[in-house]
Amino acid sequence: MPMPLTFAGSLLLTTALVAPATAFAQTAEPAQTAEPEAPVGEAQSEGEDVEISGPGAGNQEIVVRGRFIPNTLRTNTEVVSVLSSADIARTGEGDIAGALERVTGLSVVGNGFVYVRGLGDRYSLALLNGSPLPSPEPLKRVVPLDIFPTNIIASSVVQKSFSANYPGEFGGGAINLTTVATPNKPFLTISSSVGGDTETTFELGYTYFGSRSDWTGFDNGTRDVPPLLQAAFNSGKPILLGADFDLQDLQAIQRELVNAPTTVLQRNRNIPVNWSFGVSGGTTIPIGAADLGLIASANISNKWLTRQTLQQVAGTQDLSGDPVSEFDRVITDNRIVVSGLFGAALEFGEQKIRWTNLYIRDTLKQARLGIGTNVNAFETELLEQDTAWFERQLINSQVVGEFKFGDLSLNVRGGYANSQREAPYERSFTYVRSTNVDPNNPLSGKFINDLGGSSQGVASIAFSDLNEDLWFGSGDLSYQVHPDITASVGYAYTDTSRSSVRRAFVYRAQNLPIPVQQLRPDFLLSDATQQLFDIFLLETSAQDGTAAFQADLTTHAAYFQLQVQMAPGLSLNAGVRYEEAKQTVVPIDLFNTGSNQIVPTNLNNDYFLPTATVTWEFLPDMQLRFNISNTIARPQFRELIAQVYQDTDSNRLFRGNPSLRDSELFNAEVRYEWYFDRDQRLSAAGFYKKIDNPIEIFTAFTDNQINTSFANAPEAILYGAEVEAIKYFDMANWIDGSFFATRRLLLLANYTYTQSELKVGQNDTAIVNGQVSSASNFFFDGAPLTGQSDHLVNLQIGLEDTERLSQQTILLIYNSDRVTSRGPSGQPDIVERPGLRLDFVARQGIRLGGVEAELKFEARNITRTRYQEFQQVGDNRNFYNRYELGASFNFGLSVNF
Repeated sequence: MPMPLTFAGSLLLTTALVAPATAFAQTAEPAQTAEPEAPVGEAQSEGEDVEISGPGAGNQEIVVRGRFIPNTLRTNTEVVSVLSSADIARTGEGDIAGALERVTGLSVVGNGFVYVRGLGDRYSLALLNGSPLPSPEPLKRVVPLDIFPTNIIASSVVQKSFSANYPGEFGGGAINLTTVATPNKPFLTISSSVGGDTETTFELGYTYFGSRSDWTGFDNGTRDVPPLLQAAFNSGKPILLGADFDLQDLQAIQRELVNAPTTVLQRNRNIPVNWSFGVSGGTTIPIGAADLGLIASANISNKWLTRQTLQQVAGTQDLSGDPVSEFDRVITDNRIVVSGLFGAALEFGEQKIRWTNLYIRDTLKQARLGIGTNVNAFETELLEQDTAWFERQLINSQVVGEFKFGDLSLNVRGGYANSQREAPYERSFTYVRSTNVDPNNPLSGKFINDLGGSSQGVASIAFSDLNEDLWFGSGDLSYQVHPDITASVGYAYTDTSRSSVRRAFVYRAQNLPIPVQQLRPDFLLSDATQQLFDIFLLETSAQDGTAAFQADLTTHAAYFQLQVQMAPGLSLNAGVRYEEAKQTVVPIDLFNTGSNQIVPTNLNNDYFLPTATVTWEFLPDMQLRFNISNTIARPQFRELIAQVYQDTDSNRLFRGNPSLRDSELFNAEVRYEWYFDRDQRLSAAGFYKKIDNPIEIFTAFTDNQINTSFANAPEAILYGAEVEAIKYFDMANWIDGSFFATRRLLLLANYTYTQSELKVGQNDTAIVNGQVSSASNFFFDGAPLTGQSDHLVNLQIGLEDTERLSQQTILLIYNSDRVTSRGPSGQPDIVERPGLRLDFVARQGIRLGGVEAELKFEARNITRTRYQEFQQVGDNRNFYNRYELGASFNFGLSVNF
């Protein structure tokens, strides 16, 4: 009998992945009824209630009740990959980005941004319980997934083929995260962990005081904008020495700035261990004929990472000769993540209402110290010191209703989300010393900073703030017009609004005495020094582009979808989505000058996006899927505004391009699936994508400094194949003995091969900041897309007990080289070499004081693979960024009451 279809199976296949199974052994999977489900990610917390009855002893009927958990991969109407709670736990990863890296065709690039089949984060869609998410990243509109702790995520579904009930910005795929749902029985879990790595823990690093509460991820007010500076911000005037602000005004503002706690870099030869703590609990309360489920969790983690980096900038196309810039830096990051979740669900009959609230705060306290050379400072050596505090915060509240009335199903959801990023007191100091030692020169061989804005030293400070609000709502209506036909319609609305401002300043002075030039940073900027030597602030906010912008994106979408069982074993899921969007990015004239040289962006487009997937079950356990679709990708907000932004991880400067346009994609895919046993399968797929106007990164030199920007390339194609196999082996069949009697061996492997290339013709053009140029000035014909690795390999070999918690898993991951940015001025592209990484995770259930507990041990990057970003021509290699990562170890304990 063919499997009946379910409504929007592409969206709702997390039904069985949220709660632990209270299930029974299944030797065969009964066919599912054609019961509509809520759209993607609106995961139900448990499977369908089932009853199996049959004759018992003495012809007495026995009834067994349990939960039927369907095979969501097999029954879904689209091409998907599923990361269940068990899969997440087996990887042992602390954030969901790390766990997703184990999924076929997925890789993680940069700070938690997931690439699907080699397509960058701009082509990937992230959802939370089926609803959109705002981003706290200045450079991105998509949320970095490394801010989501795994203990608040029940499952993740990666859909790789587009269906009409998904947003149209669907290039590589959609990643739907499902939060933990209400429990079947009360529980309380307390967990903690401690760990470190060989390059950081108890080793040399740098930090600064900040405030006494920094360890919590919350500043105690030390870094608040002082009242006089805030008043100056509100005045609408540039903070410059002149008619609006005299020297006394500026020095009064300067005296209110917190000095030593945000300025003094401290050497720490024993960087602390990493630690985390969490508590979660839930219960279900009967209320008449309804059940009210409640769940809550709170977690905090505090981790350290020290990197000793080599960063070089080449000055020639063949990379020959000395670099124009070369720095050795020690960077110490203290990252604190605080998260909280509260959920409530009311179930009455077949009706469900869920309310989910999520809070995540990700704080990075960073200290840098570097020494190096720059061609702009001839015969000198530079000492650069930076201190920073970056706060990222996400708040999400959403309500979901799932209602069924016979053959008619209605699913509605709506909510509000807010993300913020604040970076107060970004301080930077540059000291200079001559490499040409002159015994007659008292400054020779000593670091000085004259605050003159010349090559003899700089001191700067900046305050930046980003806020993004997202309102969303949608509804899906499904009607089973025939046992073999289900028709669905839906509407979705999103309204995203982002504001961003960065106010930057340098300190200036004239003719500082030599002893003053040699003072350490906090003494150099002390109140007494500033008053005695007339040191003053000079605002530079708008010199490199706009200091602030307002961005908005409003979308309206409607879709029609038809699911048809055309013949036994042959089904069709087809639909079309209409989506219109208005996207604006407007520079803000902070200083009321009445003019702005930065051109605003106004994109107003609409699209019809058709899609169709055919599933053919040609044998009882084998099926083929065929999918074709059209999708789009829009520019991200920061990419559209000519505002300079420094990425703290790569030390790279970015600048947007207001001339960017939408990218349009054609997608095709075929996939073979063989489900040869319970929880075991083999699948193989081939895929092809054609992208018109893909948005690509390019790099250019400005004053011997690398600047990165964005432009539309004319065209790109991407194609490839992937294969995945999961197999269990009963160890009792191989080895005698009680130890192996209940154990099985897991072998899980997946491999993805991807090729991509840009198509750049002789007459093709690219538009950058309104200027039309030859596309070949920015892109090479045949070059791969940025972020795409040719080869992705994942292997898991595990031993696990089938009757109690006992798992030991070896995890291996390999990503081949990938381009991170185009080379500047005819130089080769900048390439990252992720290489091979070997991990080991062990989990063991124990009894502790009469209660159930779990011990966990993790060993990461056992191979000690280093991070490398480089350019290469022949034997000439230029390291754009290189540092040792070391091996990391972590011990964890969780207790279940």
